[in-house]
Amino acid sequence: MNLNELSPAKGAQKNRKRLGRGMASGTGKTSGKGEKGQKARSGGGVRPGFEGGQMPIHRRLPKRGFTNPFKKTFALVNLRDLSVFESGAVVDASVLIQAGLVKGSFDAIKILGKGDIAHPITLRVKYISQNAKTRIEACGGSVEVLT
Repeated sequence: MNLNELSPAKGAQKNRKRLGRGMASGTGKTSGKGEKGQKARSGGGVRPGFEGGQMPIHRRLPKRGFTNPFKKTFALVNLRDLSVFESGAVVDASVLIQAGLVKGSFDAIKILGKGDIAHPITLRVKYISQNAKTRIEACGGSVEVLT
C-alpha cells in the first residue's frame, strides 16, 4: 500500500451544506437562522459564557484558593538515577539534561537521596538534600552547591 492509494472510508466525508442558495435548496431565505433577532444578524451572537444577562456561572460560584506566582518548580533526580555516570564524572545541570534524566520546563534541579550510588562522582548543583549529600561524600564523591 502506498500513500497515493489511501482514501477515507466510505461515508466519512460529506459535502458542506450550502446556505442561502434559493428556496428549493431547503436552506434558502433565512439560511437556518430563524426569523430576526440577534443571532440572525450578520456578525450577531453573544460571547461564550453569556447567559442572557443572568449572573454567569463563573461569577456565581465561590472562588477558593491561591496560586503563588513566585512558586519554583523543581526537576527531581534521585541518587539511583546518577549511577548511569561513570566513576569520577563531573555532573551538572547541562549533563543531566543531555543524559535525559530531566525533561520539560523547570526552574531548578534538586538531587534527592532515594536509592544508592556505588562510585564517586562530582556534583555541581544548586539544590541537594542533606541525605543525598552525605551519601555521595560517603562513597568518595564531592558536592559543590552553586548559588
